[in-house]
Amino acid sequence: MSTMNISLPDTLKSFVDEQVSLRGYGTSSEYVRELIRKNQDRQQLRGLLLAGAASSPTAPADADYFEGLRDRVRKSAKASTQG
Repeated sequence: MSTMNISLPDTLKSFVDEQVSLRGYGTSSEYVRELIRKNQDRQQLRGLLLAGAASSPTAPADADYFEGLRDRVRKSAKASTQG
């Protein structure tokens, strides 16, 4: 694991220390790592949303579409209980 040192103003350091204490983190590094992971997740989700928005439209998700999904789930559940 690599080490990274960061400088924070006193107000931000106090905030981080408070979050570590209140949320049960062992260290400030654990808290910062979680923030970074959450930011990565947000960026990935944003990318997926943008890709979806840029994609071609598909058939509408109407009642028939959802009934088809239910049928697939029922068939899958039935097959798994028989197998």
